[in-house]
Amino acid sequence: MKNFELKNKINVAYRQNKNTPRVAMSLNIAINKPEKIAGIYSIMNRLLLQGTKTRSAEQLANELDANAIEVSCDMKQDYLRFRVVCLNEDLDLALELLQDIVENSTFDEFDKERVKLEGEIPAELDSARTRALDNFVKTLFKDHFYGNTFTKIEENLDKITKQDVIDAYNEIMTEGRKVLSFVGDMDFNTIEILLNKHLGNLPNDETHVCEIPTPHLEKAETIEFIKPDANQAQIFQGWQVPTITSEEYPAFVVLNTLLGASGLSSRLFCELRDKKGLAYTVRSAYEIYQKCANFNIYIATEPKNIQTSLDGFKEEIQKIKDVLVSEEELTNAKNNYIGKLQFITETNAQQANQMAHHAIFGMGFGFKDELINKIKAVTPEQVQEIARKYLNDKFVVSILRP
Repeated sequence: MKNFELKNKINVAYRQNKNTPRVAMSLNIAINKPEKIAGIYSIMNRLLLQGTKTRSAEQLANELDANAIEVSCDMKQDYLRFRVVCLNEDLDLALELLQDIVENSTFDEFDKERVKLEGEIPAELDSARTRALDNFVKTLFKDHFYGNTFTKIEENLDKITKQDVIDAYNEIMTEGRKVLSFVGDMDFNTIEILLNKHLGNLPNDETHVCEIPTPHLEKAETIEFIKPDANQAQIFQGWQVPTITSEEYPAFVVLNTLLGASGLSSRLFCELRDKKGLAYTVRSAYEIYQKCANFNIYIATEPKNIQTSLDGFKEEIQKIKDVLVSEEELTNAKNNYIGKLQFITETNAQQANQMAHHAIFGMGFGFKDELINKIKAVTPEQVQEIARKYLNDKFVVSILRP
């Protein structure tokens, strides 16, 4: 891997994968401030491929399709990401199109996209799982930017103006720290010249600090939602926990894997689904943000099993607190996670995405190898310690029932 800077000091990493005909890159831009109104960032994301000062949305789509160039953008909680995949020989054109989108998007389709989003949100929330998750997240991050879920956006859509979106985008582009990952098989000098040509004049002020506050869960809370047409109950239980920047991150990755993220071999699956027959689906998740992370357990079950399922959650967590994980189970969990990590970073695009993801969180483009070594070093005592420390009585439970 070769690290270098563009003329505007954007940090870039180039990983050369020999004999790959398509290159991939990811440009990640840090978000330093909460959105002024819930939904501004969602609408912004929808508008970034909807036309520029020089190309209509149709012209842009046709030019991308004609040259088999993939350009996409998506909005995470802490950063805006642009992704590009193209044939090696089309890199100059692909970067020209990306530059046009980044610098010249007009946001002219604002009214149309807002109306579309207004219609799509109820359809999304018609999913029982999505509704339960929405209630969970907005309660876990009450009065915080991370809690701007579908229902919060729906409440505020009418308050958002096109100028709000333009101002927010300009602020992100002006103040956001930028990192860029590039993976493929091209001459380094060519890459450096083309990246500087098209992206070397973007503003890149690294002096702005993140103004998103660290969320704090003040008390435990349970919310219930009645959905008359639901066939089953949906339950989420979760905690605010340390994120990727913490020394405890590797232990949390292992805890999540052995508890509920390793499919058929996870404890929750074996105990609550196989042995007790409680679940259609049961799993855990560990979702990271810049300021904290969200560790949660999810189950879909028959309505009569709601309390039994919650008791099952408590029992499995208590086991981890009381009894050290065996070396065999620990090793299996580590191997499961490391295997998945290798599987989801096979392609150039997957590698570029992960490299930039790690870099925007301040962990460096090469954090994957460091993480694997840290995962291997996690002990049973560390898993027990973080369970005792963080999986406490200050949690949120979201229940959806018929």
